Amino acid sequence: MRKNPRKFDSLTNDGTMTQTNTLRVIPLGGLGEIGRNMMLLEFGDDIIVIDVGLMFPEEEMLGVDLVIPDFTYLRGKEDRLRAVFLTHGHEDHVGALPYFLREFRCPIYSTKLTDGLIRVKLNEHKLLKDAVLNVVETGVPIKAGEAFEVEFFPVAHSIPDACGLIVRTPLGPLVHTGDFKLDHTPVMDQHTDLIRLAQIGAEGCLLLMADSTYAEIEGYTPSEQLVGEALRNIVVNAPGRVIVATFASLISRIQQVIDAAHFCDRKVFVTGRSMIDNVAMARQLGYLNVPQGVLVGVEEMRNTPSDRLVVVTTGSQGEPTSALTRMANGDHRHIGIQAGDTVVLSANPIPGNEQAVYRNVDNLFRLGAEVLYNRISNIHVRGHASREELKIIQGLLQPEYFVPIHGEYRHLVVHSKLAESVGVPAGNAFVLTDGDILEIDEETARMAGRAPASYVYVDGSGIGDVDQYILRDRAHLSTDGVVVVIATVDKQSGALIQPPEMLSRGFVDTEEREDLLEKSKEVAAKALAGDAHIAEFGDINVRVKDAVSKFLYDETRRRPMVLTVTVEV
Repeated sequence: MRKNPRKFDSLTNDGTMTQTNTLRVIPLGGLGEIGRNMMLLEFGDDIIVIDVGLMFPEEEMLGVDLVIPDFTYLRGKEDRLRAVFLTHGHEDHVGALPYFLREFRCPIYSTKLTDGLIRVKLNEHKLLKDAVLNVVETGVPIKAGEAFEVEFFPVAHSIPDACGLIVRTPLGPLVHTGDFKLDHTPVMDQHTDLIRLAQIGAEGCLLLMADSTYAEIEGYTPSEQLVGEALRNIVVNAPGRVIVATFASLISRIQQVIDAAHFCDRKVFVTGRSMIDNVAMARQLGYLNVPQGVLVGVEEMRNTPSDRLVVVTTGSQGEPTSALTRMANGDHRHIGIQAGDTVVLSANPIPGNEQAVYRNVDNLFRLGAEVLYNRISNIHVRGHASREELKIIQGLLQPEYFVPIHGEYRHLVVHSKLAESVGVPAGNAFVLTDGDILEIDEETARMAGRAPASYVYVDGSGIGDVDQYILRDRAHLSTDGVVVVIATVDKQSGALIQPPEMLSRGFVDTEEREDLLEKSKEVAAKALAGDAHIAEFGDINVRVKDAVSKFLYDETRRRPMVLTVTVEV
């Protein structure tokens, strides 16, 4: 049962003080999608943030580099922002932090390895100097404003130092699991702290927010030890080089590769900028145990026989500029794929990356390599809890309210039904999506409106200057091309001074269909025919665009983007 909550004062819009005892739960990313994880908790005048992650662009997001959360809700509330708490160092939980820190200043709390990973990231963005970073220990409470006290607890995941959060509020404690699973034989001896969760359950858990990524999968998630055994077998039996591609932040997997190489008396060469930086950081902090002489530089790598070498690289997601993609395309500076190489993709493709990943797989096969990937080999295990593990967490905490987090919409619905099947009261499991606001007070919980939570696209150096309309135009250009009509008109009469010019890109072969473009010029000229009048710039563009677009569709059944350039003389 919940204790009597303390009353908190809050400023209203007119500046007067009112008492409020409402906890607001506001996801800005990660609910209804994979990635872009960001959760706000608000009570009175205090706001805390849990994770600030990114999402990799989907296939139709042409030209987009990254997708980050929408920070609109926090703008104007900077003085109420108390802290950011990061559960672990994966990109979908910390990747948007550089963009967040360009607008907001507040303390950031994370465990030691997560802190090291974000320091590497912030240093790349030249933001490290001004960031207020704090390394925390599990089990030590952190005060965040008047309303919140946050405690990290360890969880098993696919990266060391992963944590969930126990957040104490005036209404009672809530638990945010972060990404987790129950691994009884973890690679780096980090278990999910079930004893601490049972203690919170005995105290009375107000709200559980739990990872839903694999809520559809029956049974238990396999242990990371299986991957270590598989990697060792691959290295033992490989006739030549073994090239292992994985996430640069997956430190435990890198340790498994190093262990397998050392067992087989092989050297290890690390390539890919982020991989090199993270390996150096993890060694410095003591998270990677590398025997003397195992890691080699470029010159020693070139002089090492193929059957005595293992390469660790980035590029498991088919990223265009990654080291593995360069190898697959034959333009890596130091490594050319050759017959006898064994390439291991030790990661599952993130939704939207499948085409790029399997394009690399095809190219690697063409170059003569043996490629082991998720569909044909057990070289990756999930870092997320399956259904039986989720039931265990529910049973330990027995929360009053439940919100499934981290997953596509079907994952959230399935998880909410699972929670109700093991004890969450009917109606107390809330399926939220990005931007939904859940309010909890002394009596009840309810949906209470929405906050802005649209996709924010990072395109080159631009942040948020690409929207759905631009992506629509890019998709249009990518399918049917573009036709540009250049019309030179008299400024006073609106009459054409010379025949229109026409340029085409990605529409038709201009040499083979020269007749089509000539007819299009005639259509554009006819659209501007008529009595003399004062030329309206917009009117000219619309008339030409409509006429040419209709003509081209009638002739080709294609809809290129028609752009009109009017030159007034």
